[in-house]
This record gives sequence, structure tokens and C-alpha cells, in this order.
Amino acid sequence: MNRQRAERTWVAPAAILAVAALLVVLVVALAQGRDDQGSTAESPIAQPTGPESAEHPDLTSAERRDPDDLLAAGPVDAPVTLIVFSDYQCPFCAQWSHETLPLMMEHVETGDLRIEWRDVNVFGPASERAARASYAAALQGAFWEYHDALFAEGEKRSEADLSDDALIALAGDLGLDPERFATDMDSSATVDEIAANAQLGMDLGAHSTPVFLMGGEPLAGAQPSQVFLDAFDQALTAAA
Repeated sequence: MNRQRAERTWVAPAAILAVAALLVVLVVALAQGRDDQGSTAESPIAQPTGPESAEHPDLTSAERRDPDDLLAAGPVDAPVTLIVFSDYQCPFCAQWSHETLPLMMEHVETGDLRIEWRDVNVFGPASERAARASYAAALQGAFWEYHDALFAEGEKRSEADLSDDALIALAGDLGLDPERFATDMDSSATVDEIAANAQLGMDLGAHSTPVFLMGGEPLAGAQPSQVFLDAFDQALTAAA
């Protein structure tokens, strides 16, 4: 399961700078609809403006498509990939996971979509703990079950419910091995993996959550599910 840090060269530095320039535009638009908790409000799809909008870089370069990626669902050769930049203390991430993620999973089941989850942990240490916990669950084959439990009924957990003890207890409630879970949660391999995923989001300009790349096209905010369904259809058509 461990991978060398050198293997994370799938995004070239020049591509990172180009993508960041585009996603910064997204974040600026995103901030205009921000609530007092720092997450995004529902709004129409953010469209980049300026020079980047005419000919933006190929954002599919951010797709890992790694068969050993424990935070992904769907075939590595699916025609469309959805990258999700999220945070376990983000209420709109919880909303999206409850309302829209199940609809996206239907396309995963048909083999037309791959979802790659990347926690950016913009809300701080509790978010980072939860991200490490979700990875520890993934090491026992239960990432999506644990993820859904963290966002149960479309609500985020309180910071107190993201303590080490609470996260380990949740693993036990889901039938995981709590001792192995606790060890994996604090392992250097887990810390490195979560840090690398968070750094990817930061490098691409995803300083707010949720932010998405659907088939290389950016979307921001927990928008209505139909926006994502339409974006998927467009990406699938483009990939044909």
C-alpha cells in the first residue's frame, strides 16, 4: 500500500501553475457566496473569466488514475473522472455527499465514472484527523462507509466528535478493528498520504470547499445535483 513520494510526479510543475491560475478564479467567485463558517453557498456554476477562459489548461492532468488509490471508486480507465476537494468540517461538503454523491455513484457502478477523493483540510487539525481516520478505514476496505458515517444524514460532525477517541469509536461501530485502525491512523504512511492530497488541493488553488473537477472542468460549491448530472453528461459526450 505504501508508495514512494517520487511516484507523485503525475502533475508537472508547469501544469500546476496553469491550473492554479484557473482555480484561483473559481475561489474568488466562490468567496462571494461564502457563509460565516467559511464554506460555499449554493450558486450557479462558476465560470472562469479573462485569458484563462478562452483556452484553459488540460485539468485532467490532476487525475491520478492509480489502481492502488484507496480513496477512489470506479475503474481507472473510466471515460470521466470526478475529483472532489473536500473537508470533513465543511457543512456544504456534507450536503453534497448526502444529496449528490449517491447519484454520482450510479455512474461509477456502470463504469462510466471514476471518483477520486482529496481532503484539503482547510478547517484545521480536526479536519486533518478525520481525513487520516478515513484513510485508516480505507486500509480496512471501508473508506466510503466511514466517509458516509462522518457525513451522516448530510450533516458534519462537531469538532468534539472528530477527536481521536471519537474517530476510533466510530471505526468500532462500523465493525473495523479499532486497534489496527488507531495504529494506521497515526502511521507515517497515512500522514504522508493525507498531506500529499491536501497539498495537491492547495497547489491547484482549492483553498475553499467543496471544489470539483469533472472531466477536467472545474465546478465549485454544493450546487444542485442536476448541475453535476449535466456536467457528467457533457464530459461523457466529450470523451466519446
